[in-house]
Amino acid sequence: MTSSRGRSNADNLKLLEQLRPTFEKLRAERIRAESDIERLEQELEEARAEARAELGTDDEEEIRRLIAATETENAALVQEFAATIRAIEQRLKELEA
Repeated sequence: MTSSRGRSNADNLKLLEQLRPTFEKLRAERIRAESDIERLEQELEEARAEARAELGTDDEEEIRRLIAATETENAALVQEFAATIRAIEQRLKELEA
């Protein structure tokens, strides 16, 4: 028996059964995505807490500034170390002569 709306009940049931695997797959993906979101939010909060403990902030821009300042300081220290090594080397050459 076909209703005035187009499909028979049997056709509707058949279509629903055909759609069930897709529905179940999408439902499983949603559950996985929600679980991933929850896990990632926890990881983000842990990373922020670690940043606050180690760096005193969890602000990304402030952390970038701290990294840039540290890189600048490291470059200066490397140059200073290289100059010290060259000075020692020069002094040893003078003592040998």
